[in-house]
Amino acid sequence: MNGGDEVGGSGELPQPLDWRFSQVFGERSAGEEVQEAGVSSAVDIISAIEFDKSGDHLATGDRGGRVVLFERTDSKNASGARRDLEGTDYSLRHPEFRYKTEFQSHEPEFDYLKSLEIEEKINKIRWSQTANGALFLLSTNDKTIKFWKVQDKKIKKICDINTDSSRTLGNGSVASSSNSKTTNACLTNGGLPDKVNNSLSNDFSLPPGGIPLLRLPVVITTHETSPVARCRRVYTHAHDYHINSISNNSDGETFISADDLRINLWNLEISNQSFNIVDVKPANMEDLTEVITSAEFHPTHCNTLAYSSSKGSIRLIDLRQSALCDSHSKLFEDTETPSSRSFFTEIIASVSDIKFAKEGRYILSRDYMTLKLWDINMDSGPVSTFQVHEYLRPKLCDLYENDSIFDKFECCLSGDGLRVASGSYSNLFRVFGVSPGSTETTTLEASKNPMRRQVTTPSRPSRSLSSITRAVRRGAAESPGVDGNANSFDHTTKLLHLAWHPTENSIACAAANSLYMYYA
Repeated sequence: MNGGDEVGGSGELPQPLDWRFSQVFGERSAGEEVQEAGVSSAVDIISAIEFDKSGDHLATGDRGGRVVLFERTDSKNASGARRDLEGTDYSLRHPEFRYKTEFQSHEPEFDYLKSLEIEEKINKIRWSQTANGALFLLSTNDKTIKFWKVQDKKIKKICDINTDSSRTLGNGSVASSSNSKTTNACLTNGGLPDKVNNSLSNDFSLPPGGIPLLRLPVVITTHETSPVARCRRVYTHAHDYHINSISNNSDGETFISADDLRINLWNLEISNQSFNIVDVKPANMEDLTEVITSAEFHPTHCNTLAYSSSKGSIRLIDLRQSALCDSHSKLFEDTETPSSRSFFTEIIASVSDIKFAKEGRYILSRDYMTLKLWDINMDSGPVSTFQVHEYLRPKLCDLYENDSIFDKFECCLSGDGLRVASGSYSNLFRVFGVSPGSTETTTLEASKNPMRRQVTTPSRPSRSLSSITRAVRRGAAESPGVDGNANSFDHTTKLLHLAWHPTENSIACAAANSLYMYYA
């Protein structure tokens, strides 16, 4: 059953998930603080997270331009017989990852023409198709996209020196009886005995007591491997504004990159040429009313992609219609009533992230206050809306003053399409059930005890949800100054980046420089 069928289908409601802590990487010790005040110095703060399609590898990028890879280590391919024998124990097992390798993807640069510094921070990471046992991924900072190949190479070691200590004299020479040993050693290191003997007889005679033995290392190839990252291509000089998105096409050959005003189409094999497919830059920049905030290819249709704007709209475009897709095939937007508009309406309506569901029928979008689920067959409005932190609405003025209102939260969907998730402040993230009539709303904290902020709250009223019904899902407590569980919130600790495992209920999320993983 695909993700689209799950969201719009009917039947028995899935049980709410019981989330548990799994792993943490890079956890800060007690009293250690990441220097947020100097953003440029906090190079280890995670800025991107992405699972590959198999879920066996996880990549993170940070503000220092580094990409760190993790690989799965648990025995997820256990046989069915073993699963039957383990019974309930198997259900408690969960994905486990270990550190694989890391590499410096981007370095700080300086644009001398525009007198601008280009920071090394990784904005996005996207996995490409694997080939011949090698991993491929795209990473980008504000201006430059790089295509990386990571492959395990066999390790060569120096295991010995070709001398026989029992035959070595005190002055480092050996008796003539060891000449056969010398010949064998030459053979093991690639020498030719005939040439050695000829050169010895033609050039010089053996001194009394023999000659010093040539000490050569014996190099062998072991069964151990070490991952090696190599930059295959660099795609640059195509964006005048900061790159906010990259997305691989399902054809395995092309990808898109998007900045504030343009979307470019690239071929993975060609780094010096791209095609501009969307351009929203007006002739007069004073007429600019919205910018592109996120873009993503459809997961199965190579001709379809979606992009969001700072006005809260999502446009679906078809590459078959024209070379320059100035006109969209569908427009999705949620219009507000004039009476509810305020100074902050347009700011909080800006979409910071969009994701297609696995089968491509639904699009999940995140603006500052809400998650919205859209059916691409229904452009009259979102199928459902989930309030992430409605309790912040009375504090929008304060959040505007400290620029927190411009924070860009990411969103993600489960592989089965039954749940969605996104982050909030105080290192919290929320998981919502999207099945018709579901009231599942879970708030978790990025810590070793994710449920410690949970309090007993009244369940949400049951609402029917069909393909033509819109529902607003609200959290529990909505008093100003506190989060959904009556705790004071901290706008300096924010959970912006998270990713859902493609096949299992496992979430990876970033809290500053720490990577937390949870399972259910």
